[in-house]
Amino acid sequence: MTQTTTTTTTTSDIRDPLSDILQGDAVQALRQQREKVANATLGSQAAIFDPRLPGLTLAERLLAAWTVAGLSGSVELAAHYRAQALPLRPTLSAQEQGVLDSPGFSVSSGSPRLAAILDFSRALTRRPADSDRAALLRLRDAGLAEADVVTLAQLIAFITYQVRLVAGVQAMGKAVELADRVGSWPAEAGAAPAGGLPLPGGTIRIQGYTNESLGWKAWLPVVDLEHATPEQLAVLDASHPKARTSDYYRFLVHQPRILQERSVIFNAIMYAPGGLSRAERELASVVVSRVNGCVYCASVHAQRFEQLAKRNDAVHQVFTDPLGAGTSVRERALVRASVDLTRDPAGFGAAQVQSLRAAKLSDLEILDLVHAVAVFAWANRLMLNLGEAVFP
Repeated sequence: MTQTTTTTTTTSDIRDPLSDILQGDAVQALRQQREKVANATLGSQAAIFDPRLPGLTLAERLLAAWTVAGLSGSVELAAHYRAQALPLRPTLSAQEQGVLDSPGFSVSSGSPRLAAILDFSRALTRRPADSDRAALLRLRDAGLAEADVVTLAQLIAFITYQVRLVAGVQAMGKAVELADRVGSWPAEAGAAPAGGLPLPGGTIRIQGYTNESLGWKAWLPVVDLEHATPEQLAVLDASHPKARTSDYYRFLVHQPRILQERSVIFNAIMYAPGGLSRAERELASVVVSRVNGCVYCASVHAQRFEQLAKRNDAVHQVFTDPLGAGTSVRERALVRASVDLTRDPAGFGAAQVQSLRAAKLSDLEILDLVHAVAVFAWANRLMLNLGEAVFP
């Protein structure tokens, strides 16, 4: 990744919530198996919550993070972000203090700006597919510039990633503790492969989902390349070969450092050697995207699964009904765990991990699955809430 010259907070300047929450020798040993992911997660944390980041105040960011974590059912993460906001109390507005002191996460605010920020946070947490251009325009009307919108969207999506990462790794730690007492859990029989499918590479269209190549259009102005900073251009070039012509990257590069850190973490998760196969990581990505309603992400990663696995039966099944998808015991376990962690991270526990082990997934493969599900909670929310898929 291209380095920039901007002076920013380093990872040593912030407190890592995951190191506080994910305690115990077994859990730490799990995380060390994918040290690049742990380091990249901390890098994103530092970028998003840098006190010197212009635009959204640190208080606004922490209140949004507290709201997302709380609504997601992550008691530990919610407590962390509230604790980070408490020292700022003397500088908070009356409306911000009211939100911080509320026992719930749905309190309204008398400040139009704060109300817009929290409403957007709640919507992306609960119903990521329901957002639209009007939601972004409400943020603009409340005084948020494009760079502020990017900060908020990245923050919300990052917290949903953190929530699922915490839930998955905690479940692995509990499963380690339970292993001697309950042993292996029986696995379900695998589903029969779907028949009558087009050959891999052929078009699949089911319930609005497809494996065709789609475009994507941002709902707000993207960065004009003629007026982009050297840092923005460098991050674009390091992010993707076609980033300069992509609305997605050109909108996210309104906040170049956050985009840079997100690219690092995505690559660390999806392309790490060993562990879960590349094809299975792509299948998990399709499942998460189908559950979240992200047609664009589902199409991209359906294509990648087909290219790697040389088949499309599982894609057809996921598009039809993700709960019943999978052409083998292993695939069914992988798909079901992906659905469960996506829909209800607070309910994800040792039982799901034991089912994966019974389907012959190693602990490193399970950790890779947790990472893939978590990072697509992030990716889907950006694609669904900052623009729309464009069909050919």
